[in-house]
Amino acid sequence: MNEYHVSSLIVHTVADQMGSVIERIEKIPGAEVPASNEVGKLVVVIEGTSRGGLLEKFEEIKALPGVLAATLVFHQVEEEEPELTLEGVGR
Repeated sequence: MNEYHVSSLIVHTVADQMGSVIERIEKIPGAEVPASNEVGKLVVVIEGTSRGGLLEKFEEIKALPGVLAATLVFHQVEEEEPELTLEGVGR
């Protein structure tokens, strides 16, 4: 079975560096910033096909210049069922 992972983070940035942090985050494949506020807090969503891949993205975001803290808020795993085919049925 294939897995699909979605996580959300709260990322606290240095307020005057927030724009550059958002740009860097959005260059990470599978990452987006759907919300932010004027004091430098961001909601970040990361998606991927493995838990390890999400952990790497999380660590990359935490290490960005201008990031003060990053906290995991939500993580969900969806298991994709194998696609069923009728190949060979009724022979």
